[in-house]
Amino acid sequence: MPVLVNFKICDNSKDCSGITACPNKVFLWNALKKTIFFDNAKCTACGGCVSSCPVGAIKVAKNQKEFKKLKKEIREDPRKVSDLFIDRYGAQPLHKAFFISQDKFDEQIIESSKLVVAELFNDKSIQCLYCSIPIKDLFEGKDIKYRKVAIEGVALLERFNVVSLPALLFFKQGKLVSKIEGHFVPEQKLELDKKIKVSFK
Repeated sequence: MPVLVNFKICDNSKDCSGITACPNKVFLWNALKKTIFFDNAKCTACGGCVSSCPVGAIKVAKNQKEFKKLKKEIREDPRKVSDLFIDRYGAQPLHKAFFISQDKFDEQIIESSKLVVAELFNDKSIQCLYCSIPIKDLFEGKDIKYRKVAIEGVALLERFNVVSLPALLFFKQGKLVSKIEGHFVPEQKLELDKKIKVSFK
């Protein structure tokens, strides 16, 4: 069955990992049109290209029903390439203003008089940049101080009894009042929104 590429989130680079991963040379770089070209007649549905794509833009349908389903998902996908470069829950920070080191935790979080949300994370995978939820969608318009903390060692985890990362810790006047643990994909945004609303009470 044919390969599908979600060009909404594909950067269309000649360095596409699908080109190097495919043993049958399904993918080629069209220098004239400056785009990725793929020849479905050569595809054996091995899946190498799917696992090699860091943003999940490449899909391979195993049958006609799956092809229609994937094509519909791509057509309805609201994302664009620029969406991959927005700070997201559980992902490495892109804007340094949000990021603090562990040794600044008490100064920035505990000693703050504002409501503070501290995100603890340790996942450096680009997967989190495309399959997790943008921070702006979670806290836009809310009067909070938000900081991301890359976890090194277990000191902070033991201090606040955090079992699963990433985690959102809510502090009022230096006291931990609520905690949300675990990764959430876009389809779980409403679930995470509800948890956050409870944490703000």
